[in-house]
Amino acid sequence: MARRCGERAVVLGAGMAGLFAARVLSDAYTTVTVVDRDTLTGPMEPRRGAPQGRQVHGLLARGHQIIEELFPGITDEMVTAGASIGDLAGNLRWYVNGVRLRQSRSGLDALTSSRPFLEGHVRARVRALPNVEFLEGRDILRLVATPDRSRVTGVQVTRQGGGGAEELLEADLVIDATGRGSRTAAWLVELGYPQVEEERRKIGLGYVTRHYRLRSDPYRGDTAINIMASAALPRGAIAAKVDGDRTVVTAYGILGDHPPTDPEGFHAFIASVSASDIIDALRDAEPLDDPVGYRFPVSLRRHYERMRRFPAGLLPIGDAVCSLNPSYAQGMTVAALEAVTLRRHLLRGTAPDPLFCLRDLSADAIDRVWDLMIGTDLSFPGVEGERTPMTRISHFYVGLVQRVGTRDPAVADAFLRVIALMEPAESLMRPALLLRVLRGALAGPANRSAARRPRTTQRGVRTP
Repeated sequence: MARRCGERAVVLGAGMAGLFAARVLSDAYTTVTVVDRDTLTGPMEPRRGAPQGRQVHGLLARGHQIIEELFPGITDEMVTAGASIGDLAGNLRWYVNGVRLRQSRSGLDALTSSRPFLEGHVRARVRALPNVEFLEGRDILRLVATPDRSRVTGVQVTRQGGGGAEELLEADLVIDATGRGSRTAAWLVELGYPQVEEERRKIGLGYVTRHYRLRSDPYRGDTAINIMASAALPRGAIAAKVDGDRTVVTAYGILGDHPPTDPEGFHAFIASVSASDIIDALRDAEPLDDPVGYRFPVSLRRHYERMRRFPAGLLPIGDAVCSLNPSYAQGMTVAALEAVTLRRHLLRGTAPDPLFCLRDLSADAIDRVWDLMIGTDLSFPGVEGERTPMTRISHFYVGLVQRVGTRDPAVADAFLRVIALMEPAESLMRPALLLRVLRGALAGPANRSAARRPRTTQRGVRTP
């Protein structure tokens, strides 16, 4: 257990980033108070403060490892309650340019569930910690700082609906996990600090989700089907088994090419993607709700780590720092990586130095994911941004990796490990893999019959 760093930490926001932070803070502070504007709901119900909560979500393999480390046994709990689990390379069916990647046993678990289900189970674990308390239905008004404004000493909140008295929550550390709409940048300016540098990357993503009960089985032992968007066809679709004996189906497109939210248009959009597995299964499926859309215009990064001055006692994390293109499902895993870095700082037994910690958060959790996202986004011709010779070489080589991965399970596994944030992108250039890719590329273009290659079941047994 970490040595105590202070008496009280306050976490603003009860989303995944805030819950992960509360878990590691509970080992270092006498009391941890989690504040949220929502009345927090049960595991099956979306909440107002997470407008994307009805959409498909993914916890990448590295994120799953961390969540199990922070909350031992939670995977078995969720599977017992209805989540699905399979192998990353063996039970998730991936399509690239309409061709299926070869499946094999990777040894990495892939959990599929709805966002409210996952968040609800994590929140229940955090609630059970004896020194963690939740303040629900609170609006966050402002930070409180010392007279010289060098240190944040708490936060002023009030009950939602107005008319109530303001509450001062004194704190040795305030964590801002309020998401993309975080007001930390504005609060810093009010306290006399410079405006944080922001980086915006336009993607114009739109996605639409609907839940179904299927009458036929498109999975055949798999837990999810991911038909990836590509430069040739920048539309994609995902179907995944989730809690409640349901399938969640999400379709997405970039640069304004968004799926319609009427049922007929939604199905027509899914029929236009590069593989037919999902639309075939929906022909006789029972819809459980109406299609719901969500728009994500730009990826956003606030470079707090580049500031020269920053008040002690304050630390933004999660989407408050970096809001990533959600089609890559990296956000929750980045939040988990940030929690690991925060825990390492807390083990020193003193309150984290904010700039030191922010720089480590960038280096450990954000930089390579942001770069990977930008590089992948730039593979789509309409996305704005500089394409250096190295960028073009990278896109060409990743295309070879994907093509060879439709025939070679070892190459497919290496590619998926990068997507799952288990390995850096540079791992695809290791000499043995590079040679394997180059040899495989000489075999010619991918054959669409690869879509019907053998697969593994959830227990790793190969089936015809």
